[in-house]
Amino acid sequence: MNRIKDKINELKTLINELESIMPSNFQEYKKDLKEKAACERYFERIVECITDVCFLIIKYKKLGIPEDDKNVYDLIFQNDIIDKKLYVDLKEAKGMRNIIIHNYGKTDDELVFNTITSEIIKDSKLFIKQIQKNI
Repeated sequence: MNRIKDKINELKTLINELESIMPSNFQEYKKDLKEKAACERYFERIVECITDVCFLIIKYKKLGIPEDDKNVYDLIFQNDIIDKKLYVDLKEAKGMRNIIIHNYGKTDDELVFNTITSEIIKDSKLFIKQIQKNI
């Protein structure tokens, strides 16, 4: 249980750090390559941290053995730890993370910016609330 709390604290720190460096608009994001790279890296780390928390909860609650990273969200959702909307949003974030990391085709900078600046922070905070309520 302490490892879960530690990971949640790490997630809170990552969210705060991302918020502190986030550009105020898309033009600023696209123009500053260092800022863009830093924001994308924080996004990656936040998604990885959420996945780590899910793995720890699955182990702690003995919910089975996930087949892969994407399957962790399935197990967390199926066991009523997160709601359906958050489940869908987290799976989409995981997909976006994979696109950024593995450079699958051309990435849509505006879509990435919107995901980083509006969705991942909101989803991460909701994830923390739902996890703390349900474990």
